[in-house]
Amino acid sequence: MNPTARLHDLGQSLWLDNITRDLLDSGTLARYVAELSVTGLTSNPTIYDKAIGSTAAYDADVRAGAARGLSAEAIFFDLALDDLRRAADLFAPVHARTAGVDGFVSLEVSPLLARDAAATHAEAVRLHRLGARDNLFIKIPGTPEGLPAIEETIRAGVPVNVTLLFSASQYVACMEAYTLAIERRVDAGLSAYVASVASVFISRWDGIVADRVPDDLRNQLGLAVGRQAYVEYRRFFASDRWQRLLNLGARPQRLLFASTGTKDPAASDTLYVTGLAAPHTVDTMPEDTLLAFADHGAVGEPLTSDPAPAEALLARFAAAGIDVATVGDELQSKGADAFVASWTSLMGRIAAKLADVSPAAR
Repeated sequence: MNPTARLHDLGQSLWLDNITRDLLDSGTLARYVAELSVTGLTSNPTIYDKAIGSTAAYDADVRAGAARGLSAEAIFFDLALDDLRRAADLFAPVHARTAGVDGFVSLEVSPLLARDAAATHAEAVRLHRLGARDNLFIKIPGTPEGLPAIEETIRAGVPVNVTLLFSASQYVACMEAYTLAIERRVDAGLSAYVASVASVFISRWDGIVADRVPDDLRNQLGLAVGRQAYVEYRRFFASDRWQRLLNLGARPQRLLFASTGTKDPAASDTLYVTGLAAPHTVDTMPEDTLLAFADHGAVGEPLTSDPAPAEALLARFAAAGIDVATVGDELQSKGADAFVASWTSLMGRIAAKLADVSPAAR
């Protein structure tokens, strides 16, 4: 049994943090599903920015969109949804087998709407309707401005992948928004289950503090925060409040470990995957990390609900002068800015492609 199969058998879902037309057309994604236990995937503007700019795979889509007079944004959503519908169909057996728990793909709303909760909610509903797949998540950032949109979107029955979470406090606020939405659905006589995951970003923690901590703490903060998030996950959904909701058919929002590719070339390329093995969670991995783990990864000791190990490690960072809450807020703010930058680059990439493929655009 290869390492990915062992991790899957532990109870952690392995998702791919990538999607391109080539992955679909070549059968590579299907092979990852069959051989590497991949049961879902996520997408983001950066992935599409690279794919559209480096290949001709999307030229026909851009040309067709130009002929219809579509904007760069509309063209992007058309081509991305074409890919994601195909991927969603590939994962449909997983989605059915797990009764809607696993087998999802994800599409992000425009980050330009991030400070407008009402517009984000409306766009999430629109995109999910356009996608026309039950196993399509809409990604909404878990920023203070995004939380009301998350609550309203889940209240409307749209599956949500909450992205851009870093600290434990941000994560707890996300679980609260999800729970309020489910409680409102129950009060309205609606189904108590709407699928959702909460994506806690890992590797960026170590990058931002790399030159501020002693050598024995290098590449350890992401693991500490991930373990703390798992403790909060177990604590929150074991509450009496959630026991009542479980009895009514609700299911916990799944914890997803995002950004688990190792950034430091001196560290193990499977550092975060091994260190954050945990049942009932998701790990979404860059393609090179997935392949590395399949080749030589080791399944680590499963995380536990005992808060002591994470607290002890975080205390060492505090002693080294790292204010984790402040760094978490900084990471979320920088992450939101990076999302906008990626989106702007993607729109520029499509506009440039329009000039290349459409005589009318010249």
